[in-house]
Amino acid sequence: MTSTVARVTQSRLVHGEWIKLRSVRSTRTTLITAFVVTIVFGVVFSMSANGDTTQTGPMTGVSDPLAVSLGSITLTQLIVGVVGVLIVAGEYSTGLLRTLFGAVGTRVGVLRAKAAVVGLTTFAMMAVAITIAVIAGQAVYSGSAETVTLADDGVWRVLLGATTYLAGIAMIGVALGFILRSTSGAIGVLVAAVFILPGLLGLLPESFSDSVVKYLPSKLGESMRALNPGDDLVAVGPAFLIFLAWVVGLLCVAAVLVRRRDA
Repeated sequence: MTSTVARVTQSRLVHGEWIKLRSVRSTRTTLITAFVVTIVFGVVFSMSANGDTTQTGPMTGVSDPLAVSLGSITLTQLIVGVVGVLIVAGEYSTGLLRTLFGAVGTRVGVLRAKAAVVGLTTFAMMAVAITIAVIAGQAVYSGSAETVTLADDGVWRVLLGATTYLAGIAMIGVALGFILRSTSGAIGVLVAAVFILPGLLGLLPESFSDSVVKYLPSKLGESMRALNPGDDLVAVGPAFLIFLAWVVGLLCVAAVLVRRRDA
């Protein structure tokens, strides 16, 4: 028994999670959906941009053509977060994860493998999707502002920020899956954190909300994919670091809970 456990290395766990991610229909389909949504809606938002570039896209406050082409991230962030939840909570519901814990002897190793596979796969797929969305979106942009190209200053930094944000949200989904062990519960918390909480906190006194809301993951994501973040957002560099702290912090909470409680 001891020799069997010893052979279950971290690389083997990662390889196993990669195989499952590709073979399980629900996660594979959800990732493909995220890829398609990023491109299609990015192009649609760009085509429907009107002359007033401050009011284009699905969000308010959009002030540049690049942000319009990246407007689909508002939808994509939820989809990739669901991927992270499904790869964990789905296995809790079937009992597969409990069996895996017993077989490999390292619960935290399983968490690391799932987070790595989901994060890296999401990063790779979204890097391609976001690049296509920007190139195609700028080609059909119908607003009055001057379009951008990949050669313009800051564009690649924006693409990296957007891609990193989506990969991080996917890993947050993994963490929530381990913390809550419920698909519906984890998705509910994800939706609340990304879409509802910023709006609710915005209803509080301005002196409080202005200093708190911009540090939420979704608002940090806006900073990371903005050419020129406004005064209501954190600067790009600190936004990357604080968002990383959110991701690592939630994964650490998940690791502690996985170690301490029953499978």
